Amino acid sequence: MNNDVIISCAVTGAGDTTSRSNLVPITPRQIADSAIEAAKAGAAVVHVHVRNPESGQGSRDPRLFKETVDMIRDSGVDMIINLTAGMGGDWVPSEGDPSLPGPGTDMIGPEARLTHVVECKPDICSLDCGTMNFGGNYTYINTAPYLRTMAKIVQELGVKPELEVFDLGQIRLARSLIEDGLIDAPPMFQICLGIPWGAGADTETMAAMKQALPADAVWAGFGISKMQMPMVAQAVLLGGNVRVGLEDNIYLDRGVLANNGMLVERAVEIIERMGARVLGLDEARSKLGLN
Repeated sequence: MNNDVIISCAVTGAGDTTSRSNLVPITPRQIADSAIEAAKAGAAVVHVHVRNPESGQGSRDPRLFKETVDMIRDSGVDMIINLTAGMGGDWVPSEGDPSLPGPGTDMIGPEARLTHVVECKPDICSLDCGTMNFGGNYTYINTAPYLRTMAKIVQELGVKPELEVFDLGQIRLARSLIEDGLIDAPPMFQICLGIPWGAGADTETMAAMKQALPADAVWAGFGISKMQMPMVAQAVLLGGNVRVGLEDNIYLDRGVLANNGMLVERAVEIIERMGARVLGLDEARSKLGLN
């Protein structure tokens, strides 16, 4: 069991949650305010996507990231900023010719996926460690050479990569990056569960993935939707840290929409009722090996 727990809050994501909840932040101001709310509730880390303010759809516009990050930094509320680097890998095959991209495809190279990270220089950015089906006729593509290029860039920037793993094979790929010297110690992993069609959100799967991590890894885990809070407890029991937030789940209880502060507060309650404690910012930075 982990007695000293870091909480991360994924405040908005890029999925179609805005049509189901008016509490999901969309504009840079809303996203920044939601990150601040989460930090005040007990989250040491905020995981940040941005959205097109007009459509509400996920965006990779560096200007939106810069505006959001500047608002967070100017707020006077300190937190560890973790920017997604997962946008720009969406491939939808054309119905007429599957060798060509169809509507919804957004495919760019590894350097372009990090434009906003180079601009904003956050504490952490995510690296999704592989290619996978995300449901429907849609595949997220992140090849091993792409990941090696991205890992090298963020290492040179001094940004810590969060190695997001959605199945056991992705842990193998992540370990190869570590063995090649592209990831500085201690490696930081996020075990992502319940996403179609990755690993399931259950005890056996989280335990198997945790067992496959390097011995010195600092790790967290999460489940989506109704498995968000059960996986908070499960991660703590298995020795990990936790992630909650509106990217992964929009409900506090059945039929009760949440904001990010509510989800963090619920995670704090679970952790403390288990006899553990939530780490503050300085302790979290030390545990993650951040300057």
